[in-house]
Amino acid sequence: MADTLPMTVRGKALLDAELKKLMLEDRPEVIRDIEEARAHGDLSENSQYDAAKERQGMIEGRIAEIQGKLAGAEVINPAEIKSDRVVFGAYVTVVDQETEEESTYQIVGVDEADVKKGMISILSPLARALIGKKVGDAAVVQSPKGDKDYEILAFEFK
Repeated sequence: MADTLPMTVRGKALLDAELKKLMLEDRPEVIRDIEEARAHGDLSENSQYDAAKERQGMIEGRIAEIQGKLAGAEVINPAEIKSDRVVFGAYVTVVDQETEEESTYQIVGVDEADVKKGMISILSPLARALIGKKVGDAAVVQSPKGDKDYEILAFEFK
């Protein structure tokens, strides 16, 4: 069994909603599609049947994947965290030491990450560099283009 991965309450709700849709809508729909394709006769040359079976495999695979993630999830409510250091769930404001550009990111679970929305995965190089630091600390992120230096300006849990 792999280690548990942290997930925010919001991340769990998103996975729960996707799982519900897959099980209650997508799965019955693909079963109907397979039955309809079977009714057309010869399955060896029935592309509609093949496509429906392939979609069924993808749906079942995603259901199993989500169930596994939920089973191994450690659900954390960032609003309940009290810490003087950056930890999972924190909204962290940093300044790029080179460009002096400020950015704010929330450190979230792998499935929740969306850099465009300022949500970075706990496994990302930036999140790994920020975890455990305090306001005023430097965080060095190693990248293919070289090290990038950030200073932590603030962080909060909400």
